[in-house]
Amino acid sequence: MSSRWTVCGFLLLALLVSAARGGPLNERAREMKGRLVGKILPYWYDTAIDNARGGYVLADDGSGKPQQPTEKQLVTQTRMIWGFSHAHIKGLSDSKRNYLKAAEQGYRFLQEHFLDKQYGGYFWTTDLEGHPVDARKIVYGESFAIYGLVEYYRASGDKSALLQAMELYHVLQKYSHDAAHGGWMEHFERDWNPIVDPKAQVIVELGGAKSANTHLHLMEALTELYDASHDPEVRASLEEALKINKTWFYPEDPAKSAFHRFPDWQLVTAPSSAGLSYGHNVEFAWLMVRAEKVLKRKPSWTQFYAHLDHALKYGYDNDRGGLFSRGFDNQPATDTDKVWWVQAEMIAALTDALKHKANPAYVQALDKLLRFVETYQADPKDCIWHDTVTADGKPKSPAKAHNWKANYHDVRAMVKFIEAFGPGFSERRQGSPGGAG
Repeated sequence: MSSRWTVCGFLLLALLVSAARGGPLNERAREMKGRLVGKILPYWYDTAIDNARGGYVLADDGSGKPQQPTEKQLVTQTRMIWGFSHAHIKGLSDSKRNYLKAAEQGYRFLQEHFLDKQYGGYFWTTDLEGHPVDARKIVYGESFAIYGLVEYYRASGDKSALLQAMELYHVLQKYSHDAAHGGWMEHFERDWNPIVDPKAQVIVELGGAKSANTHLHLMEALTELYDASHDPEVRASLEEALKINKTWFYPEDPAKSAFHRFPDWQLVTAPSSAGLSYGHNVEFAWLMVRAEKVLKRKPSWTQFYAHLDHALKYGYDNDRGGLFSRGFDNQPATDTDKVWWVQAEMIAALTDALKHKANPAYVQALDKLLRFVETYQADPKDCIWHDTVTADGKPKSPAKAHNWKANYHDVRAMVKFIEAFGPGFSERRQGSPGGAG
């Protein structure tokens, strides 16, 4: 009798998943693919490539008026390399827009101008021509260099890109890894002399501390580097990063998530480090499962759903759709702005949740979130998402492209959603057989 009910249960689950994929999400995926292929990726190709000097210039404040940028930033450059490489892998290059070529020129600019050939690692910013402006080494940015290099290797088959990613990994292990306490220190001068003053202007996170943000993206980068290289040292580092994130920054109880910890993992209790980010929590959830799958471990679905359900309970706008920005422990959100990348990571997390098991509440939340983005966050002319809107969808920061906003969070989430519920893509992977996550 129990085996009959088990079989029936599996059949019911299959029917529910099929219904979810054949319902409103299926139609939204088809529409999203049309926008991604026809407008969104062409926007990035047509506006961001610096054909005169190489690399990318992102400066669109949403006003329609020409902007005059003065610098290029490591995070932007490497995220754009990742985005164009990913688009090519998904078979989206054509005779008019070759996304591999777009990634290739960015890769060359990165190697020629951002790579520090004396001390190793990559500069934080250069001017438009490629001369270093801020030569410091910030591990948050170095993580995206690894991430972008691996994806370019997968798209192009150029083994030098993978070798550069491995070289950067070894540089980080030499200078940034904390052998005493585990994890990685995050801020350095050009010569890798540590910056430990908490009052230092370190651009990203907090000087002298370890951050959830950096360790999350380092785990993300190590996942893809290990998937492409199968290097045992990288595997050990990925296992360490995974454990650190699951233990100290995004624990089983999401209410105890932390932004910053001291090198010995004691909690930073300053008011500026208090609270949690719903976007980072759900991003961690799906990246954790991705890392565990690459490591061929049993995924921690219980911890995944704990973070997703916590965000839905305390940070989700049930009236209008969309995920708020920040809050504290098990209380309603205190920052109700809706930021583009937060919506993207919630789309990615809900997509993976529904791929794993059917849940009508998740279908409803995802559908409502997509409707909010399409109605209030995306510009109807080119479908590019504005940086930030208020809870009710009024523009707050209408920017479409800048040093922190490239074709990464939202394009990645769209691809995941389309592949889960829509027509999918014809891949052109030329490098490692591993998945792109």
